[in-house]
Amino acid sequence: MKSGVVVITGASSGIGRSTAEYLCQKGFTVYALARRMELLESLKPLGIKPLYLDVTDESSIKVAIDTIYKNEGRIDILFNNAGYGLYGPIEDVDLKDAKDQFDVNLFGLANMIKHVLPIMRNQKSGRIINTSSIGGKVASLLGGWYHASKFALEGFSDSLRIEVKQFGIQVVLIQPGLIKTEFMQRTYDHARQIKVGSAYEKTINHVMKQAERDYLTGKVGSDPIVVAKGVYKAIRANRPKTRYRMGSLSFIALFGRKLLPDKWMDYILLKR
Repeated sequence: MKSGVVVITGASSGIGRSTAEYLCQKGFTVYALARRMELLESLKPLGIKPLYLDVTDESSIKVAIDTIYKNEGRIDILFNNAGYGLYGPIEDVDLKDAKDQFDVNLFGLANMIKHVLPIMRNQKSGRIINTSSIGGKVASLLGGWYHASKFALEGFSDSLRIEVKQFGIQVVLIQPGLIKTEFMQRTYDHARQIKVGSAYEKTINHVMKQAERDYLTGKVGSDPIVVAKGVYKAIRANRPKTRYRMGSLSFIALFGRKLLPDKWMDYILLKR
């Protein structure tokens, strides 16, 4: 596909913003959706069309999709990128916070798809690209609820891919590794807040020390443009792969998960 109408959620920063800019440069009509509208304003001069979206709000989704369809008469690509990471010991994380994680990372994404599918079925074409993660295949310390949401997304996307193939709709998963965005900073905020007095305080300190040494300083990680180019590759392919991995540590992590026994992986993750 050389051009078309692209809808991107979570487009105010990081991967979503970078992808919006890159696809616009490549000639696509790009709608950038996010809650933080003030961060989308600077995309207007580039020719990108900003719209408000809260993926946890049914009416917000309906208004956004109806507006785009009214303006363009079609939707060719849905890039489900909105999401966040919730880190903390499973025992300590409040179930309300865990449900909020699923509301954004899985159920909000699913609701976007439910609103776009009738349009794509009517077109007899379309491509849905869901942002998973190496965290959708490899679990890590303190990431239980985040990993649960991404593992669920992997299975959800596999089922969806089979169901909608008959309508000419293709489903792709992207699996970024470590990417230099504000995502990593926000991921550890919750763990910081609950560590005092926790039975897992030593574990939290261990993980935070590693994060502050590598991820939060920007020493480890790839630029979001790496993901933007991966998404473009998935869009351009006539027969896209079911999964695209990209970014720092993605190959090592996914290859290790495939090759090594579970307890070996546990040992490596505990000792890092």
